[in-house]
Amino acid sequence: MTVYLDTNIVIYVVEQSLGLGSAALAAVHRYYREGHAVAVSDLVRMECMVGPLMNGDGDALRAYRALFGCEAVSVLSCPSRVFDRAAVIRADHGLRPVDALHLATAIEGGCERFLTNDVRLTCVSDIEVELLEP
Repeated sequence: MTVYLDTNIVIYVVEQSLGLGSAALAAVHRYYREGHAVAVSDLVRMECMVGPLMNGDGDALRAYRALFGCEAVSVLSCPSRVFDRAAVIRADHGLRPVDALHLATAIEGGCERFLTNDVRLTCVSDIEVELLEP
């Protein structure tokens, strides 16, 4: 099984923020222990790097780049079919464009599970959406 990590999960893991860093890291470690693959997208990469770039936080930027360059993390691209799927998800569920794109990328990229801390995304049934448990 491949698990897609939503941007909020990656931020929690790297920055150990909002008191959810340890829970997010534990979830990722659990996936690896169970033999599951982990994936993110170019969209996750972009979103994660904005804060460190704005704040001049070179350490966080290096940590993100190391994570995204790690062989254990697949980085999915967003071809045209992802945008088509995102349009359907957005039309059906009224989600924000970026959320619809994340879900569509995971689905079109062959992921079976989507880990997030955003309860709004549980409305999509095309992929198993797992909420991070603190």
